[in-house]
Amino acid sequence: MGCTFSGFNAMYAAANGGGDVWINDIRFKIVRQLGEGGFAYVYLVKEVTSDSSISAGGLAKKVKDPSHLSDDGTYAIKKVLIQNNEQLELVREEIRVSSLFSHRNLLPLLDHAIISVKPTQEGSWNHEAYLLFPVHLDGTLLDNFKAMSAKNDFFSTSDVLQIFRQLCAGLEHMHSLEPPYAHNDVKPGNVLLTHRKGESPLAILMDFGSARPARRQIRSRSEALQLQEWASEHCAAPFRAPELWDCPSHADIDERTDIWALGCTLYAIMYGVSPFEYALGESGGSLQLAILNAQIKWPAGPKPQYPEALHQFVTWMLQPQPSVRPCIDDIIFHVDKLISKFSQ
Repeated sequence: MGCTFSGFNAMYAAANGGGDVWINDIRFKIVRQLGEGGFAYVYLVKEVTSDSSISAGGLAKKVKDPSHLSDDGTYAIKKVLIQNNEQLELVREEIRVSSLFSHRNLLPLLDHAIISVKPTQEGSWNHEAYLLFPVHLDGTLLDNFKAMSAKNDFFSTSDVLQIFRQLCAGLEHMHSLEPPYAHNDVKPGNVLLTHRKGESPLAILMDFGSARPARRQIRSRSEALQLQEWASEHCAAPFRAPELWDCPSHADIDERTDIWALGCTLYAIMYGVSPFEYALGESGGSLQLAILNAQIKWPAGPKPQYPEALHQFVTWMLQPQPSVRPCIDDIIFHVDKLISKFSQ
């Protein structure tokens, strides 16, 4: 999809459910709300194909990759309420960045629209954005953790490695662009899973609102503090790399911030939490200190327990010094060796 913002004909004609949403000239029926957070709402929608030649099959004509089309016409729409110009620019940047990626393990943006809305007496929503995505109703890794925890269930070693390998593939695509892009918020809540009978789940990395060119030179204390402030707003604390907590005044930041988050996420695929969240429950504990010192604690796992090689793999990614942290190509080489060794 393009990234221009002129000429949109999007109209929002419904409240929370049962109504219609138009994105450009394509009409969708709201089925139900899937979730919300901050100023964003996510809806399950179904494309309306009627007698109208405008809307019939409209999305099929616009989407470049037919594999992204739904068999039953259902999709997810993310609606963002925009209060000011800063939020507007953030949404525009998310749309621009999302259009850069094309990979089966990265959630594609199928269409988008930003419309002006009349301010009300109570508030000042001056824009609304609508972002259309494929829908994955099995939820996120985080959703799956909660369901599995209730049954004292764990992923098998094979599924752990296969899910992780797919995340690596998506990140490799982002890191291989010129310039390289970092996701900056890799975490279980941003990984969609689709369960497949007889196969490992399909894993898809989503939410590129924090994605930015990965490489940044820090050459002053003020630049370091600006980076830390940005990271505190855009990178989930339990998965945030040490250099984003305490950035030196002279540093070269690169895509290995994602490798740290990837290591935390591998731990979470096994145990359901970040390797440092234990600090939040300790008297006098500090999440930041646990991260800065890479103080990993290994919980009692499933029976049989995960191989020690997986623990060593996590520890290798969680190097506090980014200069000695592996790159995504190194990670993929080693995870493929582990898959060969431990998968059935």
